[in-house]
Amino acid sequence: MPTPNLSVIIPVYNEEAGLQALFDRLYPALDALRIPYEAVFINDGSTDRSAALLRAQFEKRPEVTRIVLLNGNYGQHMAIMAGFEQCRGDRVVTLDADLQNPPEEIGKLLAAMDEGHDYVGTVRQNRQDSTWRRWASRLMNRLRERITRIHMTDQGCMLRAYDRRIVRAIASCREVNTFIPALAYTFSAHPAEVAVRHEERAAGESKYSLYSLVRLNFDLVTGFSVIPLQLFSLLGMVLSLLSGLFVVYLFIRRLVVGPEAEGLFTLFAITFFLISILLFGIGLLGEYVGRIYQQVRDRPRFLIEAILEAPHEDTENA
Repeated sequence: MPTPNLSVIIPVYNEEAGLQALFDRLYPALDALRIPYEAVFINDGSTDRSAALLRAQFEKRPEVTRIVLLNGNYGQHMAIMAGFEQCRGDRVVTLDADLQNPPEEIGKLLAAMDEGHDYVGTVRQNRQDSTWRRWASRLMNRLRERITRIHMTDQGCMLRAYDRRIVRAIASCREVNTFIPALAYTFSAHPAEVAVRHEERAAGESKYSLYSLVRLNFDLVTGFSVIPLQLFSLLGMVLSLLSGLFVVYLFIRRLVVGPEAEGLFTLFAITFFLISILLFGIGLLGEYVGRIYQQVRDRPRFLIEAILEAPHEDTENA
């Protein structure tokens, strides 16, 4: 197996129903590029027959197929990180297994790299997701841009291309929680974006729930910026000033008007409001402390159970 020019990394988690359709479209699309390539599938602890189907595909096309089997479910981004550590191509493309991003679009990304770009993101055209997911994505994009200054039109599209130098830089980061497209953007000298088609899922359902999407954006914001902490500190200063002025006002009113009971519920409402802000601040601080806690444990981010691959020519020559 010669050293490939292109590595296509595909994380797989319980995609039994759609894997054959992926194989039927992926390999013809890559063969049409007429360059040495490898398809690197990362089985992220699937509980269905995904691993068996991947093994069968490896037996059919061992010269261009590699299977990395993780011993558990570590999440999509950790699966891609495992692929980054194992891939050998000079250019690396990440692709979802659900066929929402057609593998036939990979050529567009490589063409952009031929123009000198070291990182190519994508923008989904005519998105086939539900309305709430599209609106949630737009909201998260705007929030992320304002907080992190990282400008990505469509952060949720996993079809992206990376130069080998970018992949090595990302793999060298030992962060437990990370967001790969944002890391690539920060390391890139000449980033670009291209428009790609978006299709309905070939089979199955999305593995990202609303909670997962919110969790992912918390990781993005807290991993790339301390602005939320700074904004909350500023908010605390403003509220402290207003609270002090309000106490002075109540003291003067007590001296002028005398004891009152009518404003008791107003005071309760103000107290509950301030307590809710305090709890939010504690939660925000907990996000940053939690990241520190996970990092200092220095546990492996993932464990590889096995790798299925054909002998590499460097190994044969040795």
